[in-house]
Amino acid sequence: MRAPGIAIAAGGVGLAAWLIKAGRPVPEAMGGRATGARAARMAASPEWSNGRFHNQQLRFEPSSRSLAGGLKDFVSGRQSRHPVGDVPLVRGALGALPEGTRVTWLGHSTVLVQIDGAVVLLDPVWSDRCSPSQQVGPRRLHPVPVALRDLPPVDAVVISHDHYDHLDMDSIKDLARLRHETRFVVPLGIGAHLEKWGVPADRIDELDWHEDTKVAGVRLVATPAQHFSGRGLSRDGTLWASWVLEGETSKVFYSGDTGYFVGFAQIGERYGPFDLALVQVGAYDTGWPTIHMTPEHGVEAAMDVGAAAMVPVHWGTFNLAFHPWSEPIERVLVEAERHGMRVVVPRPGEPVDVSALPDGPSFWWRSVT
Repeated sequence: MRAPGIAIAAGGVGLAAWLIKAGRPVPEAMGGRATGARAARMAASPEWSNGRFHNQQLRFEPSSRSLAGGLKDFVSGRQSRHPVGDVPLVRGALGALPEGTRVTWLGHSTVLVQIDGAVVLLDPVWSDRCSPSQQVGPRRLHPVPVALRDLPPVDAVVISHDHYDHLDMDSIKDLARLRHETRFVVPLGIGAHLEKWGVPADRIDELDWHEDTKVAGVRLVATPAQHFSGRGLSRDGTLWASWVLEGETSKVFYSGDTGYFVGFAQIGERYGPFDLALVQVGAYDTGWPTIHMTPEHGVEAAMDVGAAAMVPVHWGTFNLAFHPWSEPIERVLVEAERHGMRVVVPRPGEPVDVSALPDGPSFWWRSVT
């Protein structure tokens, strides 16, 4: 029999080894800090003041949820925040689209948009956890349906903001290696993260709101959102954005993470209408109503920008809030029916042809709810 002291010592060594393993990637994952010309350009932005970026209509409001209340909600109802079975996926390589526009939701906010011959990848997250360490943090509720190597050649990677569930270091590194022509189009300041991870500066386009760039014939416009940023203890050192993807024959809008605000109507007036809107509908809570939309607000946002149809995103993949797993999509469908908004709910990995949208949802999520 092992002596208690030896067992305790062995456990302590094991814990120390685990802590070292868990903490090793954290400094690099936190990204870089803007300096020089990049920092000067950020400081010249209309959204920058007092050393950080700000929302247009709203200063950031901290959560109204108490720590005790948050811990209680985290423990209670935990099972309802997970699917009860395997999420049905559509697996396999995604071939090139000869013409038109096709979107493939790969889980959470990761979407492959094939638009007028160009391939744009939004907020790619292939890691198992959205965290600075793959030993801790929110873990996937389903696998990624398509391997990175099975994607068609990506012309542009577009990032909405630098939170870990949208900007994943390992995915960025892999994408930068897979195709040296891929461009990275990001809001102001995020280029510092990418350069720290080995992406060459000449492959990065950093944009302020309403600035644009063109990649493979598609115009990419950074548009306002109402959110915040930060990968460590400091906050709002990089900008956040929604995005307009404008091809020769079609337009797609991506909300990024955001609270509902008047900016959507302004985006609709200036850049709409859109053939499709990819809209954040999950990870909402009464404690942070200004920075994540409810499902009802998601439908309203799609209407405001002038979208003919919407695909709900930012739900189903990571447990990041206190609501039941499938609640976002059920609430979206109720609200959309009230307003006559067309909603498409693909399985992760299921391509959707924008010119031939399905008549209605297949309700696939109900089999695992």
